[in-house]
Amino acid sequence: MYRYDEFDHRLVTERVEQFRGQVARRLSGELSEDEFKPLRLMNGVYLQLHAYMLRIAVPYGTLSARQLHKLADIARKYDKGYGHFTTRQNLQLNWPALKDIPALLDELASVEMHCIQTSGNCIRNVTSDHYAGAATDEVEDPRIISEIIRQWSTFHPEFSFLPRKFKIAVCATKNDRAAIKVHDIGIQILKNAAGEIGYEVWVGGGLGRTPIIGKKIGDFIRREDLLAYLEATLRVYNMQGRRDNAYKARIKILVHEIGADEMKKLVEEEFAAVKTRGALQLPDEEVERIRAYFAPPAFEPLSDATPELDAAIAREPDFANWVKSNVQPHRVPGYAIVNVSLKPIGKPPGDATSDQMDAVADIAEKYAFSEIRVAHEQNLCLAHVRKRDLHAVWQALKAADLATANVGLITDQIACPGLDYCNLANARSISVAERISERFADLKLQHEIGRLHINTSGCINACGHHHVGHIGILGVDKKGVEYYQVTLGGAADETAAVGDIVGPAFTEAEIVDAVDTIVKTYLDIRKDGEIFLDTYRRVGVQPFKEKLYAAH
Repeated sequence: MYRYDEFDHRLVTERVEQFRGQVARRLSGELSEDEFKPLRLMNGVYLQLHAYMLRIAVPYGTLSARQLHKLADIARKYDKGYGHFTTRQNLQLNWPALKDIPALLDELASVEMHCIQTSGNCIRNVTSDHYAGAATDEVEDPRIISEIIRQWSTFHPEFSFLPRKFKIAVCATKNDRAAIKVHDIGIQILKNAAGEIGYEVWVGGGLGRTPIIGKKIGDFIRREDLLAYLEATLRVYNMQGRRDNAYKARIKILVHEIGADEMKKLVEEEFAAVKTRGALQLPDEEVERIRAYFAPPAFEPLSDATPELDAAIAREPDFANWVKSNVQPHRVPGYAIVNVSLKPIGKPPGDATSDQMDAVADIAEKYAFSEIRVAHEQNLCLAHVRKRDLHAVWQALKAADLATANVGLITDQIACPGLDYCNLANARSISVAERISERFADLKLQHEIGRLHINTSGCINACGHHHVGHIGILGVDKKGVEYYQVTLGGAADETAAVGDIVGPAFTEAEIVDAVDTIVKTYLDIRKDGEIFLDTYRRVGVQPFKEKLYAAH
């Protein structure tokens, strides 16, 4: 795991002290809220409906047990004893007092954490695959290049005030768990026939008001050239991106307006100019220095055969169900990947209490090399667990109410905080997600339905990624009444697609029944082995539309 160097320590410490003075000036009235806004946003502080919200960076979703213990303590001390894990692998605290935030940031800095690049028109926290270093089909650990990008982008003088926020995601497996095609820049790590590492670069993806799937402009960018290529891409965007209209300021609009071919041409011209100066060539020794931070833990030589695990699965149905949905194969024999669901039935998706964070940190210390990952789907992950320890891990998670066996199933939903917290939202998201999970609480039914992703957003900004849910739900306001628009067929993986709107929106009272109708229609028309997305792509929207609006 990466450990801050002297530069990191200095910049974080200096930023905390700077912000301490800015907060004092705001509290004294010397700064108005409008004057304070750009200063607080540079430090991850948002003003929500009821209070300030603090967004804490978790670079590429990797936490140490020590860091998670500190987050638990901070949530207990400065908030209401819980935090919300986001689709960008960050942690949000929804109730900190402004006067306490400098002290809170000091405590974060003590465990090499901060809130820099979690807001503002800069390059945001780089995200990646939560199975990094453990996935069976991984080309290389994607956190290596993610960390290099983090260091390159932090306080980059050219890119601190971009036309709009900018998000980068990195993936190193065929199965895309980082949603690279719906990011401003998505990077797919590849290996060519000669065994050389290179990068496929996708540009112009994004959700929000105008959902667009990214376009590939780089087929195989060599490792030593990647930063230069990223610099060229950002420079084209910085020079040509719209600054006169916030709704048209993202790079996706630029790519859409000029076309992918023209974007590729402009980037390659700028790339050639950057390369002639030679300053951004990534040296092998720097890559190896960073790689050393992500060296595999001290795995034991184990057999994949674990009779005690097989016996426990046969003996305990609840444990068997948890293994079936929450445990994935590991690249090292005798080990497994454990997904920790933060989606208990009838509770807000993505939330974890301080006690639960402490429990996961304790489990990680004992069974998972003191390492925790935050997943894009708002769950946690223990990437390296001995198979013989799975039963003990399950028991410990069960004691902390964290053993919900639903990862990848219909109750494993993504949802933004919505109108319960956010001043941009038009409708509530949390209560809808809770009611859907209650409707489909029966685990046997969940397994019968199979893999099905429901994503809910409380407004068009799409923080719940509703556009790329197999079933997407968007809350809208109609003359002061909350309605919910439904899309079908979206995906955020390697087959990324924006869902199709089925028709008129549903009321709050109707939306759960509408989801029920969609699921029943799917079960009636699917073929053997099809998941929901397969069926939808085979038959299209019409059968679902007919059932949904039959009574209207």
